[in-house]
Amino acid sequence: MHMPSKIEKKQAAAKLRKPPRDFSYTQNRELSWLRFDNRVLDEAFDETVPLFERLKFVSIFESNLDEFLMVRVGGLSDLAELKKQPVDNKSNMTASEQVDAVMAELPGLLTRWESIFKSIEGKLDTLGVHRARIDSLTPEERTFVTRYFQAYVSPVISPLVIDPRHPFPNLRNGALYLACGLDGVTDEESLLGLIEIPASMNRVVEIPSPTGTYSYILLEDVILACLDSCFGSYKPLDRALIRVTRNADIDPDGEGVEEEEDYRQHMKRILKKRLRLQPVVLAVSGSLEKPTLKTIRKALELSRRSVFTCDIPLDLGYVFGIEGKIPEHLRNELLFTPFKPQPNPTIDMARSIREQVLQHDKLLFYPYEAMNPFLDLVHEAAYDPECISLRITLYRVAKQSRLCESLIDAAENGKEVTVLMELRARFDEQNNIEWAERLEEAGCTVIYGSEGFKCHSKICQLTYREGMALTRLTLLGTGNFNEKTAKLYSDFMLMTAHPGIGEDANLFFRNLSLGNLRGDYRFLGVAPVGLKPLIMRGLDREIQRALVGEPARVFFKLNSLTDREVIDKIAEASCAGVRVDMIIRGISCLKPGVAGKTENVHVRSIVGRFLEHARVYAFGVDSDMIYLSSADMMTRNTEHRVEIAFPVLDPTCRALVHEYMDMQLRDNVKARRLTSDGTWVPVERKEDEKPFNSQEALLERAYRNAEAAPEPVIEAKPAPEPEPQPVAPKVQEVQATVIEPEPAPASQPEPQAAKPAPETSARRKKPAGATKTIERHRPGRVRMGLGLIGLGLKTLITGKTK
Repeated sequence: MHMPSKIEKKQAAAKLRKPPRDFSYTQNRELSWLRFDNRVLDEAFDETVPLFERLKFVSIFESNLDEFLMVRVGGLSDLAELKKQPVDNKSNMTASEQVDAVMAELPGLLTRWESIFKSIEGKLDTLGVHRARIDSLTPEERTFVTRYFQAYVSPVISPLVIDPRHPFPNLRNGALYLACGLDGVTDEESLLGLIEIPASMNRVVEIPSPTGTYSYILLEDVILACLDSCFGSYKPLDRALIRVTRNADIDPDGEGVEEEEDYRQHMKRILKKRLRLQPVVLAVSGSLEKPTLKTIRKALELSRRSVFTCDIPLDLGYVFGIEGKIPEHLRNELLFTPFKPQPNPTIDMARSIREQVLQHDKLLFYPYEAMNPFLDLVHEAAYDPECISLRITLYRVAKQSRLCESLIDAAENGKEVTVLMELRARFDEQNNIEWAERLEEAGCTVIYGSEGFKCHSKICQLTYREGMALTRLTLLGTGNFNEKTAKLYSDFMLMTAHPGIGEDANLFFRNLSLGNLRGDYRFLGVAPVGLKPLIMRGLDREIQRALVGEPARVFFKLNSLTDREVIDKIAEASCAGVRVDMIIRGISCLKPGVAGKTENVHVRSIVGRFLEHARVYAFGVDSDMIYLSSADMMTRNTEHRVEIAFPVLDPTCRALVHEYMDMQLRDNVKARRLTSDGTWVPVERKEDEKPFNSQEALLERAYRNAEAAPEPVIEAKPAPEPEPQPVAPKVQEVQATVIEPEPAPASQPEPQAAKPAPETSARRKKPAGATKTIERHRPGRVRMGLGLIGLGLKTLITGKTK
C-alpha cells in the first residue's frame, strides 16, 4: 500500500482548502496592456484622423510605452530576481515569464511604430511641415546649423571621453545622449564619447524656410551635424542617439521616512533616487559599431534583448511643441477642428452657483462641458462670508491652477482650508510638492495620504453657516480637479447638496485627518474597505434576479479591469444569465465570450480624440443603482487606495448618465470589441447602419445644448438600438437605490476600524445585497430653516452634530 509523502499530503490539503484557478477566461495584464497601446497606435494609421493628429498618437504610443517599461517591466524585473517568484493570478505566469513575453512582443510593436512615423512625416514634408535631417541639409541650412551650434550650443555642452581614468557616467532616466566611438591619437584602443543633449535648451530649432511652410531641426541633429568638432583631436568613428529607460517602480513608503524628516523632503529624495535606478531598456537611434554598443550595454548591465534600435527620433514629446508653428492655411487640414468646452445648459453662470446647487443637483461632463461652474463655485466660496470651510483631495494638479489659487485666497480670507495633497501621484510628485508648499505658506492645512494607501479619490466639500444652521455642498468627480486634463479627459463631476452624501463626505474628511481607513458610510462606497463589497453586492443582486428568471443586467465603464475577485464574480453573473456590458478603455484581464464561462459578457473599448476616463457602475435592467467613481476594478484601487464611489440619485442627472452611456454603446467608428482570445477587433456595422462616432456626437450635442440654453436639452429616452449592438440602460422614471453596507463583523483586522455608529430605524442591518429605496425629498424652506436652526442649537449646546 502506497503511503503518501509529506509533499503529497500538503498538495492534497491545498486542493481541499482552495480550488485551482480557472485561467480559461482570463489573460495576463501586461499583454493586455500592450494590446491597448497597439490600439492607440491604430489611431495613427487611421486616415480619417487629421495627419498631424495622427503624429500625436505616435508620440502618445511612445509615451505610454515608456511609462509601462519604467513601472510594470521595471517592477517585474525586480521580482524576476527572486528565488521564489510570485505567480500572476490571471495567467499563471511567473515574473520572469511575463518579462519574457513582453520582450517578445516589443520588436513587432516598435517596428510598426517606426514605420508609421516615417510615413506620416513624409506626408507632412510634402505639405510644407519639414524636419531637416543632417544627411539632406542644403548649403544654406548647413551654414545656419553650424552658426547656431557655435553661438548657442557649443558653449553649453560638455563632451565626455570614457576611458579607464574617466569611468562610465550615470545616464539619467529618459535623458537623451549622443554616443560615438572615438579613434585615439595614439595606439590606445578606441574610446567612447558621450554628450548629453541639454534639457535647458529648446529641442526644436526653427530654420529659415519659404513663406507658408515650417522647417525645423532637432537639437540633437544640430550637435550631430557638428560632432567632428566636439572631441578635439579624437575622431568620431560612428554616432547615434541613445536613451535609457530605468525602473521607476519605487515605493515611497517602503523607503522609510527619516525621523523628524518633512514628508515633502522625503519625496524629493525619492525622486532623485528614481533617476539612478536599474536600467530596463536602451533605445538607440542611429548606427553604432558592435564594440561601441557592447561597451554601453555592458556598462548598463543590459542583455542584448533589452536594446532596441530604430531610425527615427527618440522621445517624440517635441511633437506637441510644433503644433502651434503649423502655418495657418494648413491647420484645418492637419488638425482637429478646434473645440471649446461649452457651458452646462442647466447652470446659469450669471447667478450664484451655490444657490443653483442647493435647488438641484448638477452634473458636469468634461471635456464637452466646461469646468467653470466648479471653479467659479470654489472662487465664490473663497469670498463668501457665509462659507466657513473648504476641504478637498488633490491627486494631479495643473501647473497653472486657478483652483489652487482660489484655495489660497480662501485661506487668506480667514476660511478653514484643508487640502489632502497626494505627493505619491506617479510622475506628478514634483508639481504636487511645489503646490503643497505654496498652499501651506498661504495658511492652508495640508495633510498627506496614509502610509501604504494613496488617496486617489476626488472630493471637495464646502461648508456654509447661515445663522445657526450649517449647509454643505459636496463635489465628487471621476477625474482629477485639474483644469488642463478637464479639456482632454472624459469625466463626470457631481455637484450636490444631498444631506446624506454631505454627512458621509464630512465623515470621510474627518477620517482622513485621523488616518482612519475603515469608516462607516451610508451613501458612499469608500476603498480600501467599502468599495469592492459594494460592487459584489450589486452583482449578487443581479445574480439572484437571474436565477429566479427575472431580467438582470450590469453595466461597467472602466479604464482597466484586473481584480481577480471581481472578474470571477462577473463570470459567475454571466453563468447565471446576467447580461454584462462593459466599456473598458485599457486593460481587460477578463476575456468575454468564452463558452460556459463569459458568454453573456460583452466588452468594448473607445480610443479617440479624448481620453475616456470616467468610471460608471450600473446595476439592474432599469439601472436603479448608478454609481460614479474614481476607481477602476484593479486590486490596487479596490484594496490599496482611498477611492470613492458615489450614487447618482437626482433623476435629471441619472437621465444624463444614461444618455451619455447609450451614445458610447452605439459607437461603431472608434469602438473596438474584445474577442474571446483577448484581441480587439472593429465593431461590426450593418450594411444600412450609419457611422456613429460617440465623441463627435457628444461634441455636437454640447454645442447644440449650449445654443438652446437656458432651457436644458435632456432627452427622456435614448434612441432604440439596432441588434445585435448592446443597449444602454433605458432612461425610465425609476427610484434611485443605494447598496446598503453589510453589517460590520465583530472584529476587523488592520487598518484600525472606526467605532460603528449606533443603529437607528433609518439604518437597520440588512442581509448582504439588500437595497434601500432613496427618495429625494426637499422640505419647504421654512421647515428646512427650522430644522437647521434646531441642529445648530443642538450643536452649540452639546457639541455634537448627530
